[in-house]
Amino acid sequence: MSKYSVVDLFAGAGGLSLGFLQTGLYDIKVAFENNPNMQETYRKNHPTVDVRGDVCNADYEEILAEYGPIDVVIGGPPCQGFSNANRQKNHAISQNNMLVKQFIRSILELHPKAFVMENVSMLRSNVHRFYLDETDVQIVERYNISMTPTRLVLLDKAFMFDGALDIVKDADRIAKELWPENQYAVLNVVYKASKNPRKMLNALRKHKKALLEYAKERIYDDTEEVIRTISSNAFNAVCAFYEGKINQDVIKDAIEPAIMVQRMLSKAKEIFENHLVIEKYDVSNGLSVIIKSYAVFDYLKAILESPPNNYKIKADVLCAADFGAPQKRMRFVVIGIKDSFVNEVKMPKSIFNESSYRTVRDAIEDLESVPTVTELKDDIGTPLTETATISELGKSLRNAARLYNHIVTNTRKTALERFKALKQGQNFHSLDDSLKTNTYTDISRTQNTIYLRLNYDQPCGTVVNVRKSMWVHPVLDRAISIREAARLQSFPDSFVFYGTKDKQYQQVGNAVPPIMAKEIASALAKQLEISTSSKMLPK
Repeated sequence: MSKYSVVDLFAGAGGLSLGFLQTGLYDIKVAFENNPNMQETYRKNHPTVDVRGDVCNADYEEILAEYGPIDVVIGGPPCQGFSNANRQKNHAISQNNMLVKQFIRSILELHPKAFVMENVSMLRSNVHRFYLDETDVQIVERYNISMTPTRLVLLDKAFMFDGALDIVKDADRIAKELWPENQYAVLNVVYKASKNPRKMLNALRKHKKALLEYAKERIYDDTEEVIRTISSNAFNAVCAFYEGKINQDVIKDAIEPAIMVQRMLSKAKEIFENHLVIEKYDVSNGLSVIIKSYAVFDYLKAILESPPNNYKIKADVLCAADFGAPQKRMRFVVIGIKDSFVNEVKMPKSIFNESSYRTVRDAIEDLESVPTVTELKDDIGTPLTETATISELGKSLRNAARLYNHIVTNTRKTALERFKALKQGQNFHSLDDSLKTNTYTDISRTQNTIYLRLNYDQPCGTVVNVRKSMWVHPVLDRAISIREAARLQSFPDSFVFYGTKDKQYQQVGNAVPPIMAKEIASALAKQLEISTSSKMLPK
């Protein structure tokens, strides 16, 4: 039989594509990836694929004209979720959510027989929602998508002032009072460091020139406008500190109102820019806006299951370890197949369980004696020789004569002392207090994945950017290399990553484990094969 033609959206380095290709049943025609480093990695590992940039500019009519009917659309659109974004960032609305709509657009315009969407396991929850905007009102009504009033806090009660409500309703006033991003960013660095006196002092020293320059614009004489008074107070305090008139411990209280007001203005600006439908404003406890929202997954199902699209959809949270990866990575997988092909969509079945999971040892022990490099220029490939210490998984991944990407970070004295003190399975919190100083702003909130020494005889947790997390080799006093992280993701050694060191680590961390993608692809192909064997393929 001929292979199924595929378009891969948000392709990253190409882990999902690789899994589909490993089945021998699919032909990737086009891949969209906007990140230049990931594009390079994808192109060099998938040289026959037409790799393109921003999916928002995709012309699907042109793709159909050039490549013919597309059988399957695959991809992992980023989805931040506005609830998380509000707490962590200055932005109220995650533009990443809009990319899910781009994935849906591709299906509506390409009309594939099937699609596979993978994302973080939280996508099914209420955390990942769309705010209702003016362009979606008719769609939401047509498909009867369930909506919920959602409160977006613009300004906490402690920082409320007379006239705040009038300002957030006025786009011109917002634009007038909103600082340029660089000015906000520098003062916000100082504010965020305020929990740690040493870090705050370093931030004040580092950004002195910029802060004094910005102060010339943000200190207003004889102003009666509340926001400008708040701005003046903040930058007057910064100047007073540099002049030796106040101590740094009083700066936070002076700059915090300005930071909070700027966040309020930024969120209000996003509401206008994204044309959100506002139910009402509430000033009973600070300043909030009530906006209707709906779950991302409900939106996808309502549109794609309805006529004329008529997809049967099944979704579940899958664990990569169940399919042979040596990590417990949880991903939310959605499979949709045209109802003319199947009555019910089936997810791939687990191959492994808790008692048979592959381990970190299975993935990387054979690399223990292979020397690492710390600089990209030295990554010229290390010849690999036969080794008796290798697992079944190791043999399948060790498919190249030379090993690339066996790159690690330079280990400083402090980090090395921590490495030596950690036993397998221990992390930053296991260290003696004397080894915890001068690192994190709030030690108590440091995640358990930071400075984690992996346990050889267990699968690891979700592989992220292990450089930032400082994952430690199970038995060697060094960080996990890019290649070892790739092995934990089930990338074979023949798959080479490109870009800066940090970008390579990030590409690995963002990827879909190919070994899991392969099982998803196989399960999909079986359903398409069974359904097409008894009926003519629709055009």
